[in-house]
Amino acid sequence: MEKAKNVDEYIAIQRSAIASNPECGTSHYNLGVALMGKKLYDEAKKEFLEAIECSPTLSEAYVQLGGLRLKDGDLEECLEYNKKAVSCRAGFSIGYGNIGFINLQLGKTDEAIAALKKAITFNNQFIQAYTTLANAYLMKGLIDESIKANKKTLELSPDFAVAHNNIALAYLEKGDKQQAEKHIKEAEKLGYEVEAKLLESIKQNE
Repeated sequence: MEKAKNVDEYIAIQRSAIASNPECGTSHYNLGVALMGKKLYDEAKKEFLEAIECSPTLSEAYVQLGGLRLKDGDLEECLEYNKKAVSCRAGFSIGYGNIGFINLQLGKTDEAIAALKKAITFNNQFIQAYTTLANAYLMKGLIDESIKANKKTLELSPDFAVAHNNIALAYLEKGDKQQAEKHIKEAEKLGYEVEAKLLESIKQNE
């Protein structure tokens, strides 16, 4: 396939591919992703639905449809699309990571933890899944587990400021002010804007 010089040319190439082979789910999917890049969300949705029509096991298309629903604030439908994504592809870590994230937003902490554990089982380099899992553990009051998950995130990405902030929260909850302060300083050094309440909590514990 010829190489596109820009998004518009890429879109034209995908449309041409679809014109010559309308049943190609991948071409519909690729076109949908490009249309999303141009914020043409309704057109993108149509292409993702066409992609699934042509290729019912194209898990990525379900994930993209879920993302569009999330953008519109429909968490439940986003969750359903991601459930479809994992049901048609075993071990699809991105789908499980999304299911965990959405369940956490819905306050379903146990379901979130179960899904996120699956996500990292299928992809032990999945940084965002470890981060979300750490948050879920913290919400559940499982402080040591939260610290462990955050440590794994930092092992994979030492400069991930959010993880430094989150592990500081967990250490503060555990009563380890020294470690909390260390990670807060690291988060700030990396440009993360730490909440005033957290900074105040550390000062109060001095």
